[in-house]
Amino acid sequence: MYVLLVASAFNSLTQRVHAELRDHGHHVAVELALPDTPLAEAVRGHRPDLVLAPMLRTALPEEVWSAHTCLIVHPGPVGDRGPSSLDRAIQDRETRWGVTVLQANAEMDAGDVWASVECPVPPVGKSDLYRGEIADAALEAVLLAVERFASGTYVPHPQTGGRARPLLRQEERRIDWEADGTEQVLRALRAADSQPGVRDDLLGGEWFLHGGHREERLRGRPGELLATRAGAVCRATVDGAVWIPELRARRRPGGPAEPKLPATVALADRLPPLPEVPAPPDAGPHRRTWSDIGYHEEGQAGFLAFSFPGGAMSTAHCRRLLDAYRTACTRPTSVLVLGGGRDFFSNGIHLGVIEAAADPAEESWANINAMDDLVEAVLTTTDRLVVSALGGNAAAGGAVLALAADEVWCRSGVVLNPHYGLMGLYGSEYWTYTLPRRVGPGLAERLTAEALPLSAAAAQRVGLVDRTVSCAPQEFTGETERLAARLAALPATTARIAAKKAARDHDEAVRPLAAYREAELVRMRRTFFDPDAPYHALRRAFVRKERAVTTPPHLTRATTGRAPVAAVAPQAAPQAADPHVTAPPAAARRAAVRPRGVTGLAAPDAAPGPDCC
Repeated sequence: MYVLLVASAFNSLTQRVHAELRDHGHHVAVELALPDTPLAEAVRGHRPDLVLAPMLRTALPEEVWSAHTCLIVHPGPVGDRGPSSLDRAIQDRETRWGVTVLQANAEMDAGDVWASVECPVPPVGKSDLYRGEIADAALEAVLLAVERFASGTYVPHPQTGGRARPLLRQEERRIDWEADGTEQVLRALRAADSQPGVRDDLLGGEWFLHGGHREERLRGRPGELLATRAGAVCRATVDGAVWIPELRARRRPGGPAEPKLPATVALADRLPPLPEVPAPPDAGPHRRTWSDIGYHEEGQAGFLAFSFPGGAMSTAHCRRLLDAYRTACTRPTSVLVLGGGRDFFSNGIHLGVIEAAADPAEESWANINAMDDLVEAVLTTTDRLVVSALGGNAAAGGAVLALAADEVWCRSGVVLNPHYGLMGLYGSEYWTYTLPRRVGPGLAERLTAEALPLSAAAAQRVGLVDRTVSCAPQEFTGETERLAARLAALPATTARIAAKKAARDHDEAVRPLAAYREAELVRMRRTFFDPDAPYHALRRAFVRKERAVTTPPHLTRATTGRAPVAAVAPQAAPQAADPHVTAPPAAARRAAVRPRGVTGLAAPDAAPGPDCC
């Protein structure tokens, strides 16, 4: 079928629906619901078999839903209505929730039900929940609803009862630091993650607090800042303390949105002298205190876990992770696993920190070099096998970081975006070596030119991913540990390590890694330090949440189903990759309908998180 996705943004769920519908053989296109775009006219131009709205902040016009079957994905169980469904589920301590696919009509969220799927609600932030359990349930419900629609025989059932709940406003989210316990504070912070945040007064300024994690030892006067750790601040509650990783300044009247930043960066000179308290050394997966980087071992397998808000990796993040990686490489293990958490693996350089820097060009340059240093360390590790374990999505430089490992394991719900072009960047992180090495230069060119998301299954078909793990988000860490322990115990692993070193030596003799890096960075530097390069305007628009004017043409094209992608077989790893593979082929350029220029970018989630590329 031809399925048209109508969405307020090309967010994580819309990307996943786009990718998985293509996997199921459907033709898929996207139209963004924008204030100045006549949506009904755009939909008529597509002539779709079905209109599907994975994430929509506004009601569909009657002229659309009266002319087409329009299915709405609502992140709540049957009968739940309103714009703050997940926020209220977390605040109300729900342990089970769900997703409903319903038909659009004149009343918001009240249409006939085509499918509904339940899911658990673990103690995580809203955006993590949205990309994890909610997205899994949504895909199950969407695929069932699409199958039922295609059958032509299914009759959706009307909703009975239900309740419409209003938007959860800041007055209800407010934290009373003099009275609220840690659990209540954490619920408020998690329910506002990553948008809108919890508005609060701190050190003479008004901020939105983003993210919240329990601290197990530190105590102080309620509301007092106690310490810092890896850019976060620790704040006392009446019975404990919480770590707050990010802050966002309140928007000035008439001004653009402010970026979310590491808390210590946002507070800057306002921050009083506080001790930097590192995480305790027992930083295993079951620790109660927060740390964005942790390491532990299980037999011959080492696990270097990291989780940065929104997957964005600033210069400081990269350097700290590189230090941790080098330390992990001193341990007597035969397998080293990177990642393994349930949310974002990485989305590359931190555009928010870059935008807030005194000199964004210099910070861009420092950040990309720090990312390159990290990737180089992974590529040149020859005394053990390295595994990238993606429990969550990866994009741009973050996806390429994953490809530096010997094996890439993905949870089945992961979405990959291995391209940079939508931010006006050529890219680095040795992608001109690793991407063609895995999929061949032809497919590497196609992936970077089309700039479309890939499901984990599609990524495995074309060779980007070695293993997909079908499990719930909460189970991925345990599954990764089990698989890594088995890999470390295999007799063939020793031989693979020896062969790996020989292969790296051979590739280095053919073309040194330094040559790939230099060629990539020449182009990146030219972009960073050219004030007229599109990157600067695109970065600013993305970080400041400027609304797109029109739907980007690469989304409005009807993308074919799985056959054309699957037909491109992975090629043998080339000895010297072509460094100029991002130029779109002429056929792809001619295929674009209604060319409009790149005016909007993929949003990382329905409640946008930190900015990265």
